[in-house]
Amino acid sequence: MKINRLFEIVYILLNKKTTTAKELAERFEVSVRTIYRDIDTLSSAGIPIYACQGKGGGISLLDDYILNKSILSENEQNEILFALQSLTVTQNPETDRVLSKLSSLFNKNKINWIAVDLSPWGSEKHKICEFTILKNAILNHQVIEFNYFNTSGEKSSRKVEPIKLIFKVKAWYLQGFCLSKNANRTFKISRMSDVQITQEIFVDRLPKELPEDIKEQSSQKWIAVQLKISPHGAYRVFDEFDEKEITKNQDGSFTIATALPESEWLFGYILSFGTDIEVLTPQNIRAMIQNKLDEIIEKYKNIK
Repeated sequence: MKINRLFEIVYILLNKKTTTAKELAERFEVSVRTIYRDIDTLSSAGIPIYACQGKGGGISLLDDYILNKSILSENEQNEILFALQSLTVTQNPETDRVLSKLSSLFNKNKINWIAVDLSPWGSEKHKICEFTILKNAILNHQVIEFNYFNTSGEKSSRKVEPIKLIFKVKAWYLQGFCLSKNANRTFKISRMSDVQITQEIFVDRLPKELPEDIKEQSSQKWIAVQLKISPHGAYRVFDEFDEKEITKNQDGSFTIATALPESEWLFGYILSFGTDIEVLTPQNIRAMIQNKLDEIIEKYKNIK
């Protein structure tokens, strides 16, 4: 991207002193004309960069130029580095490279104030690449195409104007305008595959801040449930429910009054608590759990 190329040009000149437009063009795989436009951009930003024609000429910075004293205060330098460090939790190699170079330019030790493992991004190389694809599509206003699996496991092809990546409740989501459905949608990243950037450019049709209540399934039915969780399940109670939804009982158990999606997911979620949970209401969910458990027991009865 252009902003990274501009930083790298300054970095090269600070270390190499003089280079040529041709050398820079070959390095960044762009035209010489593009490099001269970059030089004009840097010059307009107040960086003393100049080009000399003829033998022995080239592109240079003034000998006494120091980036960290030219246009950024000490606090501004730190804020830039802190912001970049926060982005490294996505384990994007490009961000880490820029952070390293800017730390060198500002003559500061590499900032290291945050460390977060956002698996599966951090554990799978193709997911890191996918994250970079989505980021670039958002910043460059490019339409993307991908296959998507909904909560029922049904596969569909989607074409989307990507707006924002968000991390919520232990998972990454993409918010955007789905051209396939002609509506706002939120997609769970782990259910996306074969993500491709198209050459189509879009203009934002949505506000920058999308409503927080956009659900992955706009038609999803949410129901009020009351749960009882034993003291052995206490470690999950305050991780997964709002404090206002929790009542601690005298025996150390917890009663939870909350809303959950009425779907197959609900059964799996309740089952994940094992014997530490009981659905108190509604009655139809209790009956569903009973029926599902009967099915499971029946399957194991038939094992010889």
